[in-house]
Amino acid sequence: MQTVNLIQGTPEWLAYRRDHFNASDAPAMMGVHPTVTRNQLLQELHTGISREFSDYVQENVIDPGHHFEELCRPLAEKFMGKRLYRVIGSLGKQSASYDGLDLLETEGWEHKRLNEVLRAAFADMETIAPEHREQAAGRCLPIYHRVQMEQQAHVGDLKRVLFSASDWDANDNLLEVKHVWYYPDPDLRAKIMAGWDQFDADLATYVPPAPAEPKPIGRTPENLPALRIEVTGMVTASNLAEYRDHALAVLGDINRDLKTDQDFATAEATVKWCGDVESRLEAAKQHALSQTASIDELFRTVDEISAEARRVRLELDKLVKARKDQIRIEMVQTGQKALADHIAALNASLGKPYMPQVAADFAGAIKGKRTIDSLRNAIDTTLAQAKIEADAIGRRISTNLNTLRDLAADHKALFPDTAQIVLKQTEDLTSLVKTRIAEHQAEIARQVQAEREAQERREAAARAEAERKAEAERVRAEQQAAAEQARQEAEASAAALRQAEAEERAAVAAAVQVVENNGPDSLASHFPANVGTPVFTDEVTSAAPAPAANVVPLARPAPVATSAAPTLRLGEINTRLGVFNITADGLRALGFEIVAKDRAACLYRESDWPHMLAAMVEHLQSVQAKQAA
Repeated sequence: MQTVNLIQGTPEWLAYRRDHFNASDAPAMMGVHPTVTRNQLLQELHTGISREFSDYVQENVIDPGHHFEELCRPLAEKFMGKRLYRVIGSLGKQSASYDGLDLLETEGWEHKRLNEVLRAAFADMETIAPEHREQAAGRCLPIYHRVQMEQQAHVGDLKRVLFSASDWDANDNLLEVKHVWYYPDPDLRAKIMAGWDQFDADLATYVPPAPAEPKPIGRTPENLPALRIEVTGMVTASNLAEYRDHALAVLGDINRDLKTDQDFATAEATVKWCGDVESRLEAAKQHALSQTASIDELFRTVDEISAEARRVRLELDKLVKARKDQIRIEMVQTGQKALADHIAALNASLGKPYMPQVAADFAGAIKGKRTIDSLRNAIDTTLAQAKIEADAIGRRISTNLNTLRDLAADHKALFPDTAQIVLKQTEDLTSLVKTRIAEHQAEIARQVQAEREAQERREAAARAEAERKAEAERVRAEQQAAAEQARQEAEASAAALRQAEAEERAAVAAAVQVVENNGPDSLASHFPANVGTPVFTDEVTSAAPAPAANVVPLARPAPVATSAAPTLRLGEINTRLGVFNITADGLRALGFEIVAKDRAACLYRESDWPHMLAAMVEHLQSVQAKQAA
């Protein structure tokens, strides 16, 4: 706050007030002052002409109020426990004249003369719960006092303001005093700040109305001449014809185009005047009747004038009522159109029709108003208040749109309800925007994770399938290799057998040749033990030596095609052998390798089972032969 070195009440102080928006004028600006209208304040600040008070108001209201303030000051200082100083301060264009501030300028004091309205307010404070009374009691004060103190608190950045109301007698004896702390109200302060902004805009375009005329006083169209009728059984003297012509002319000239308060006052007075003309004509008629018998022309003339006066009276009375209703309707429509135009301008500045309908009860504002000036002030004040509210909404929408642009530029699709959510408080909208974006991003992350997991499952399945195919291919290749090896072994065995047979035939042939060459004696002399024993037969069945004594030969089965896959488990082999077991190493020694594994189980081909048995028997035969030797 900037302190202004001026004395309240001086011309310099008054000049300073004309250039600032003062706390004491704030109630009028807000349209809540009990005696000063908003239009009056506009005209005062526009023209620079301050309000003048009558001697009665000055002597009986203003001067005693200042005197009571000085009498109450020590009581307020005692209540606060601080010294108070009168201060004038400003904050920008707003100003405040303080009845008192403490030395640190943290608490203020405002004094008013105690009256019945304030007594009722203090009585209402007693209904507040004690634990809340100090903070909330000040809110019970009339709104026009609260508006003034709220601006004082704003300009001076005060923590609170002591409101005192006192009453004193003619001898300066205290009759009654009441104190209450007023604590700042942020909502009310925001309305005051917005109100001054709108007032400043209205002041810049203000056009003062025509100078106010004296309060309208209705006048009759014209005083008609006294109607004189004298009859003595016949009309002896009468100006009835001239009276009729003049009266009809006057009635025909009555103004029926009602616009100003003067027109309405004149029309209402004319209605009363027409009723009076009717009454006087009826009285003249009755007077004539009392003097003589009926005179047809006299009565027709009197009736004609009376009927015309009655017609005009009724017509004008209806016209007054209709025109008043029409003016009220026109004023309400004018206010509604001005508000609609203001909202349209706000929508244009926002870029889209985001503005909601702003409630403004123009019809309720003019209820009970009788004069054109009071109707106009009620409409203008209501319009200003509606504009203030609309501007506040417009600023909030603009701020919210900027918030959306800053936070949700890449997420416009998440806000199809922009027209609704921009009406929220900025803090609520910011929270909503962040929540929606966070939820959207979380959903995207969830979808990405789900897709990643699905891809991993697909890749794992593909790897498993590839491994299965590779294993199947390996097994097939092993089977083919084993089959090929078996085939080759069979071919080799057959070739060896053929070779052995060929060699044996060759040996037999050689032996035969020896016999043929040397004779039986020579053969017998060389192999006496074999005399009588055939050296060979025409058909050699086997090249293998005769088995040792007590050995039972077991023919090896012919090779068969290998099975498609290894299915014979080592455990199954031992189960089939029954009384003894064989290990994988034992089978390997017999020439049978593990073909595959199923976890810990060793797998062999089912087709090798007969060969395994033959190999085992051969092994047992060789063991038996060694034992026999």
